[in-house]
Amino acid sequence: MMRTLHPSKASHPDGHDAGAQLVAEIEHYLAARARATGPATAHPLVTRPTADLIRDALRSLPPAPAPGAATKPHAVPGRLLRYLPDWALTALRPLNGGRRRVTVAEHLELTALVIERYGWERGSLRSRSGRRCILGAQAVLYRLGYGDQDTALTAGGYLDAELQDRGINGTYWEWNDHPSRTREQALDLVRTAANAAREAKR
Repeated sequence: MMRTLHPSKASHPDGHDAGAQLVAEIEHYLAARARATGPATAHPLVTRPTADLIRDALRSLPPAPAPGAATKPHAVPGRLLRYLPDWALTALRPLNGGRRRVTVAEHLELTALVIERYGWERGSLRSRSGRRCILGAQAVLYRLGYGDQDTALTAGGYLDAELQDRGINGTYWEWNDHPSRTREQALDLVRTAANAAREAKR
């Protein structure tokens, strides 16, 4: 059974600006999804797949900085936020108007975004520097208010199903923590599961 993601009511005011940056990225992504999946354009030449449109929108976001790079405190989406204890994240929900519904595919795509921004972790939900494993990245979204417990559980089912399709038994968080696992493999699993969820209209 998937580990339960428990919310908390604590707050941490120092993370507000960084939290606003991460929420802004998520909102940018969701807006791109809405545009890409909205009413069809009347122009007959606009036939690019939804995934390509979303990828272009994400490319327009500020790139993650190189380790140790000098930047303004507010210039790095989630830079401070990733160091906050997870219990502090629920205080940032008002930035997006409270808990917000997202599809399973969106949840998985945003999970990949969190890993890209925070860094990927193996062996624990998060590292001392704020890197997250797949489940830890899901917990960030849950505590920020993007999706509910059912969304995360269903997304976990798609991750496990993708592993089974690859002939791998066990849960995705166990797979994530294997000593030979890499960040690229983790992101590939999450994005492949997101594609499967999107094809199933979840």
